[in-house]
Amino acid sequence: MKKELTIFDSPKNVKRLRMGFYVALVLLLIAESFVDMHGEFSVQHFYGFYAVYGFISYVFLIFAAKVLRKIIMRKEDYYDH
Repeated sequence: MKKELTIFDSPKNVKRLRMGFYVALVLLLIAESFVDMHGEFSVQHFYGFYAVYGFISYVFLIFAAKVLRKIIMRKEDYYDH
């Protein structure tokens, strides 16, 4: 049986997709300078605040998932009893 190739199997396509994401992120960061932000707190008025906040939140979620995995994970035969 032959495995059907997908778009993500080619390293060239993955590189193009990653570059597209980077370009989109840079364009969104540039677009932030043209939008008047109405934040509740003074720290929200800094340029790039939402990008930094999103990145820190993403990193926190990854570490929280690793910790929760150790707490919640069951043995492989947990449901076989």
